[in-house]
Amino acid sequence: MCHVIVTCRSMLWTLLSIVVAFAELIAFMSADWLIGKAKPSSSEDVDNRTGGPQEPYHPTLGIYGRCTRISHMQFSRRDKLCGPYAENFSEIASGFWQATAIFLAMGIMILCTMAFVSVFTMCVQSIMKKSIFNVCGLLQGIAGLFLILGLILYPAGWGCQKAINYCGPYASAYKLGDCSLGWAFYTAIGGTVLTFICAVFSAQAEIATSSDKVQEEIEEGKNLICLL
Repeated sequence: MCHVIVTCRSMLWTLLSIVVAFAELIAFMSADWLIGKAKPSSSEDVDNRTGGPQEPYHPTLGIYGRCTRISHMQFSRRDKLCGPYAENFSEIASGFWQATAIFLAMGIMILCTMAFVSVFTMCVQSIMKKSIFNVCGLLQGIAGLFLILGLILYPAGWGCQKAINYCGPYASAYKLGDCSLGWAFYTAIGGTVLTFICAVFSAQAEIATSSDKVQEEIEEGKNLICLL
């Protein structure tokens, strides 16, 4: 018989697992990993809100995407355009970024799978006599290692020609040049830290759902057990 067990710690672990998976996925898909040096607008570009010339803008560059502003003849202004610069994996600007994409993708796939599985831990707490919380925690730890490898390799690609075009001639491996780091990079780092917190917290979720109080309520015949 399925016993639905909901505790404060198990629910927090489930929510955190979902948040981490989404944070890493959004960061990976974003083009805001590097913020390029300011590009001056031409004298013909007018800001429709102020009537004056447009402010210089900062193009952004991601692992496989980019954002910039292009002129639209019919509107006589510049709009922001985002999209992939690489049509396939081999066109990613640097071999290091290709490795980063592989490691991040592997980590994110594991995290998304664990986020999906974590929802069902309210009803299923073990598989083949092994705690599903412990298994998920182990896999989340492995995902965290993949994410770390990807983030370590990513700055090594700052010396590629694509990055130099955005960050100036002084950009090189682990040197930003005229660029700065965007929110996506910091989100990926934060998500990696939270991934390891999830892995550790899975043990607390296991303890909470297998406590003596939970066992007592199961013995009393309750199918829905909610504990703080």
